[in-house]
Order: sequence, then structure tokens, then C-alpha cells
Amino acid sequence: MPRFFVKSENIENEKITISGEDFNHIKNVLRLRQGDSLIISDGNCWDYSVVIDSYAANYVTTTIVDSYKNTNESEIDITLFQGVPKSDKMDMIIQKSVEMGVKRIVPVITERTVVKINSEKDIKNKITRWQRIAIEASKQCNRGIMPIVEAPVTFRQSITEAKQADLNLIPYEKETGNKLKPVLKGGGAKTISVMIGPEGGFSNNEVDLAVENGCVPVTLGPRILRTETAGLLVLSIIMYELGDIG
Repeated sequence: MPRFFVKSENIENEKITISGEDFNHIKNVLRLRQGDSLIISDGNCWDYSVVIDSYAANYVTTTIVDSYKNTNESEIDITLFQGVPKSDKMDMIIQKSVEMGVKRIVPVITERTVVKINSEKDIKNKITRWQRIAIEASKQCNRGIMPIVEAPVTFRQSITEAKQADLNLIPYEKETGNKLKPVLKGGGAKTISVMIGPEGGFSNNEVDLAVENGCVPVTLGPRILRTETAGLLVLSIIMYELGDIG
């Protein structure tokens, strides 16, 4: 059944109104009619079964048939700090990490980031695109929230944000001692930050700064992974060991 997100102010008196791109999708792409059913989420883990009442010029009105708590969100609150990669790799990383259950994605500009973000307009366009990908992935996998894609930050700024979590992981190809499974099992963390470098990884100086600020360097095994692979591997292991997979 088609699924859409709305803001809480669009829900009132057993009615839900849908506008914007979703209105266009419902009316002109799906071609749904009066009496057809939808699933609506308020983005706060409440889902609503609704039926279409009527169309106006720029919105559709629906009636709530049933409401229930969305139970698809993990108890583990994960933020992915992703070094911005080249080409459209970030699109895939956002899509798949949202499917894995991440709650926030922060693009990071590091010493080895190749992508140039030259203006406020460029930043705005990228965030708009990335957030749209996150929303579509949330709809597809029945998330109860819409994960947030933040504006790009510097590596130093990312460290300041990441260290607020119970556990802050930084996979590093030169690390040989700390393995991910025992690090996860040892803490009982409910909030986890995962820091992934771009192509070429983090510099030694960046890793040193991260460790000085409480990040835990971990090895992901003997093979060097691509940036678009490393984060998804870490998220998969976290969800298996601590979350809702397994």
C-alpha cells in the first residue's frame, strides 16, 4: 500500500491532508481515487490507515480509519558521519543506511575529500537531493521516522558532534587490536556515532584527533573496503549485535 509522511499539523479531527510533491504523486502518478487507501506516518512513529475523501486544487483530504504505533524503529540511535565521496556514491550510502535503520546522516568534509562544495546554493541543492533520497528510502522500508541528512561539516566539527554519543566508532585500516564485536558488546551503548572516511580514508592526523576526543578506532578485517561498503558493514554488524536483526 502506498506510504507517505506528513507533519503533525496536517492531522486534525480524524482527517489528514497531503500536499506538495506527495499530492502530485498520489493524484497524477498513482492516480488514486476517492475511497482508495493509503498509509500515512506522522514521522513520530505513529501510522494511520486512511481513505481518500476528495481532491482540492493543491491537496488531498483523507479520513483516518485506524491508527497504530510503528514498531520498526531500532532502540539503537545511530548517526553516520560520512566523508563525502565522489560521484553519486553518497546517494547510495544514504539510501542503504536509511534502510539499515540509521537515524541521522552527517556529510563530512575531510582532508582527503575530493568533492568541492563551492556555494550556499550548492549546499542547499545537495541537502535537498539527499533528504529526498532519505525520505523515499523511509517510505520503502516502512520507517516510523524520517532520518535527517544534515548540512556538511568539517572533520573537526564532526568530532565535536560525534563525541556526544555513548559510543563513537572510527573504522581505521591501520587499527589491528580493537575488533568491532567486542567493542560493541562491552558498552551497552544506546547512542552510537559511526565515522567513515571518503576515498583514501582518514589522514593520520584526523584519526589522532578523533582518538584524543574519545573515538574508538576499530578494524573491519584484513581487507580494505570502499567508503560505500565500510559504513554499511558497520551498520549491519551494529544492528545484528545490538539492534533488531539476528
